[in-house]
Amino acid sequence: MNTRHLPRHHFLDWVRIIAFFLLILYHVGMYYVTWGWHVKSPHAGTALEPFMMLSSPWRLPLLFLVSGVASSIMLAKLRPLAFLRKRSWRLLIPLLFGMLVIVPPQSYLEVVEKLGYAGSYADFMRLYVRGYHGFCQDGCLILPTWNHLWFVAYLWAYTAVLALVVLALGPRFDRLAAVLGRVLEGWKIIVVPAAVLALARILMLNRFPVTHALVDDWYNHATYLPVFLLGALMARVPDFWLRVAALRWTCLALALAGWALLMLWIALDNAGGIDGTRWEMLAKPMRADYALLAWSAILAACGFAQRHLDRDGPARRYLTEAVFPVYILHQSLIVVLAHASKPLHLAPGQEAVLLVVLVTVLSFAGFEIVRRVPLLRPLFGLGPRIRTAAPAAQDIIAPHPVAGRGV
Repeated sequence: MNTRHLPRHHFLDWVRIIAFFLLILYHVGMYYVTWGWHVKSPHAGTALEPFMMLSSPWRLPLLFLVSGVASSIMLAKLRPLAFLRKRSWRLLIPLLFGMLVIVPPQSYLEVVEKLGYAGSYADFMRLYVRGYHGFCQDGCLILPTWNHLWFVAYLWAYTAVLALVVLALGPRFDRLAAVLGRVLEGWKIIVVPAAVLALARILMLNRFPVTHALVDDWYNHATYLPVFLLGALMARVPDFWLRVAALRWTCLALALAGWALLMLWIALDNAGGIDGTRWEMLAKPMRADYALLAWSAILAACGFAQRHLDRDGPARRYLTEAVFPVYILHQSLIVVLAHASKPLHLAPGQEAVLLVVLVTVLSFAGFEIVRRVPLLRPLFGLGPRIRTAAPAAQDIIAPHPVAGRGV
């Protein structure tokens, strides 16, 4: 295959776009569930948690997979070091800007709500930039922080790994992709990657809890980096996505069955229906179920998108450019608006709908401003405005919690 002319898969842009809209719903949902988050609704409870778990296991690995594909397509046209320089510009500048400007309101309102902090925002920012670690409750808040922008830091690190791998292997990277492409056929497309993810979850989750701190987050790296590299390799296999589309219904059935089994496990665990001995005996199979659920859902999403969404148009081009700036803005908007809405004492359903609408509208309003101001574009990961060229694809996503006892 001529890797200088890798096809662009428009359906993967749509996968990224749809995953982002799920992200707004997911992070609004985080305000209403019992899992730890920056601010919490007085109505927080467990009712939404099963629905949150419909996307929680697979949304992030999916976006790392798509990012790997996009990175591989870019690497086919650029030398590895030129690729890394370009991606560093597009990722690290928004990360630093986000940590200094976009993210701090989340941490400020977190200490206001959880610790009763009475200082002004200016007082807090003086502590924030100094790296103050005195805000403590079940652990101390690490400042400064990247909060939801952790994905950007991880994506840059994986981009650097991929660039170095391609630089070291040269044409052998394509030969490796061809070998892996011959392995991943039929049922092995489902079983082999799911087995790798299951092994990582079984062996590493207890030893390396999720931190999103990059330097010590070994379980997450063992999950996300292989998926990112798999996407980069599969971008070089001509018919891979047709194989995935052929399995879409099987993968959807496996994902839904895995989710139902996981919900049963969590319900029994929370009700005290699983004693210590049984929990230890069943934990490993349930972690394998979690991995199979996640990978099957990823394949189902890509398969249905390949079949029904592989088309271009103004909407795809606009939303593809909007994704990264809107991702940068959305979580701080949720936290600020959720905190501000508390005095209104709205019913939870009414408040949630209002938050989704306002966050979506304000995020896109922010994008409309950013895309028109040359000085703002690089701060939000956008290149120079070129009216005659289609916008470059962006890569985005955000964190999810671990529910139950680490299954």
